[in-house]
Amino acid sequence: MSFASQPQTNITAGLQYQGLLERLMLSTLTTLPCCVFLFINGFMLFTLRSKLVFRETSRFILLFNLLCADTMQMALSQIMYLLSICRIRLTYPVCGFLVNVLTLTNKISPLTLVVMSLERYVAVCFPLRHTTIITMRNTAVAIFVVWFFSSLNILTRVILMLDFPFEDLESLQMKDFCGALVIFLGPMSEHYDNAFTYFLFGSASVVITSTYIAVMIAARSASTDKASAQKARNTLLLHLVQLGLSLSSTLHNLLLVTFSKFLTRIEFVRILYVFYVFFIILPKCLSSLIYGLRDQTIRYALLYHLCCRLTSQQRLKCHPKTLC
Repeated sequence: MSFASQPQTNITAGLQYQGLLERLMLSTLTTLPCCVFLFINGFMLFTLRSKLVFRETSRFILLFNLLCADTMQMALSQIMYLLSICRIRLTYPVCGFLVNVLTLTNKISPLTLVVMSLERYVAVCFPLRHTTIITMRNTAVAIFVVWFFSSLNILTRVILMLDFPFEDLESLQMKDFCGALVIFLGPMSEHYDNAFTYFLFGSASVVITSTYIAVMIAARSASTDKASAQKARNTLLLHLVQLGLSLSSTLHNLLLVTFSKFLTRIEFVRILYVFYVFFIILPKCLSSLIYGLRDQTIRYALLYHLCCRLTSQQRLKCHPKTLC
């Protein structure tokens, strides 16, 4: 009897070892790039607070807000991913809190891109009134509205979640791993979340596309600075790309729902890993790379800090307005 059960025991042990090895490999392959991207975003955030020109310029303040939201979402997504890899099950209240914070930061990104696009539109189409319209006070009000509107969405989600009959559950301990898909405790929550997401990204797409067309029209005007209009047009085009990348997180959830219907659990976990890397981690790092490499002012400041603050003109050519 013992000899007959020994091969089965070896197979079970081998499968457990293979599962442990695969989970260790997946967690490593996601944690390492995530740490690198978090370092890049953190370095960008530090740079945007290191110089007065960044702290007193509206577009850099808006970029700081965008990077804060993206960095928070990336860090929280990685924490939740590691919890699922380690097979740690949370309670419904804790999971709901984490998912709602994740949703809050996810909705802030497209709204901030809308405000940044409007700022570029005013800079090109109304250059003489730019300093009176885009002020520090108006920028602070715009950021407050972005966070307030996103928080109202979270409040609505919480109210819808409270309709779930928790008293009928044997325990608040979740039977599955925490995630955005499993926290929908009723059809109303799912329908509302989909409707709000489609409305948000649809409205953001219309605003950014409209500002892009308006800047293109203004670029053909004889009274418009051609170089400034061309730069603003490229910036708005990048905002559209960023909006598409932000939308990828929504497509990520829809694709997971589709694949979960006909894949085994092991295959689903592997697909989840691939989608997580390409739809969650990578898009949240591209904002800092795009602006860090495109913007001359930020690029000089980044080089300054990367070179350990060596201010010698022979080591680093300073930008007269930012570094010297």
